[in-house]
Amino acid sequence: MIRVELGDITALQVGAIVNAANSSLLGGGGVDGAIHRAAGSGLLAECKTINGCPTGEARITGGYNLASEYVIHTVGPVWQGGERNEAQQLASCYRAVLDLCQQYRIKSVAFPAISCGIYGYPSAEAAKIALEVVTKGYLKARLEEVVFCCFDQTMAELYQGLLDAYLEKPGL
Repeated sequence: MIRVELGDITALQVGAIVNAANSSLLGGGGVDGAIHRAAGSGLLAECKTINGCPTGEARITGGYNLASEYVIHTVGPVWQGGERNEAQQLASCYRAVLDLCQQYRIKSVAFPAISCGIYGYPSAEAAKIALEVVTKGYLKARLEEVVFCCFDQTMAELYQGLLDAYLEKPGL
């Protein structure tokens, strides 16, 4: 099942929440900062042992004080007008997360809107990429539940509208 939820990703009871991280993995603003604050100091300590993460890849850590067992950190692209492989890098983020879910036998995962905050990716384009990759790959990853957790009503409505359109396609 794939669904959209309006709320705080740090409070979700899923196998893993996805962190829209910066390449250092040492915390930042937005979703990244919220996850680090909610998880506590153990998350930062573990992240310090990882030596960062390149754009388009993902790394997994424990969830510490979160309701989720794991945090999957992925580094989305900074929007530069769309001519620097941003779409391919963003799609790679979602595929890398799905791969880790399969590898760790995670059954449920929650995604934020990767790259849509300070990284400036246009929301509608980013949501289309997210839904395309996830709807095609979540069954292969053996996920039972995928949540697109949106921080505001506008983003939730965007994701829900796109999800409804995807689910109406034959074969999904």
